[in-house]
Amino acid sequence: MNRQLNVVAPSLGHGGGRDPQRRLLDRQRAARRGALGNGGIGFGGVLAFIFADLIVLPILDIYRRYYGWRMAGFLLAGFYATMVGAGLIVEFLFDGLGLIPSERKAKVIAGRVTLNYTTILNIVFLALGALLVWRCFQRSGGVRMLRMMNAPMAHEPAHEHGHT
Repeated sequence: MNRQLNVVAPSLGHGGGRDPQRRLLDRQRAARRGALGNGGIGFGGVLAFIFADLIVLPILDIYRRYYGWRMAGFLLAGFYATMVGAGLIVEFLFDGLGLIPSERKAKVIAGRVTLNYTTILNIVFLALGALLVWRCFQRSGGVRMLRMMNAPMAHEPAHEHGHT
């Protein structure tokens, strides 16, 4: 048994939790809840998670700089409503059509860190990536470029495209 399951308090509604079988059932129920329904999130949750990638603070800051506060807020609210709405619609639609399995066979196992070929490849490509970033900053003046990107523009670009 997982040590985290021992922390779960037994149900007080069944004889004060003194019955060992009831305590075991309570622990199993808590483990299932902790594993997101013993099978992961539904497809609606996955869709909402994908839409949530549109709500990123640096991108919202770009919207604010380019469009202003009002439009950035509108985009934030629109993306959030789309995320929530799409997730709920897909989840209820799948549930209504009976496409969600009633019994899932997923197993929750504790992950552990091991030294294998993927660990070695991760270390090698992390070092290669660091080397390429360092090389780019040395040859292209990366620090100067980043400072220039953060500085305000000297003049506003001309807007000569028919606004009244």
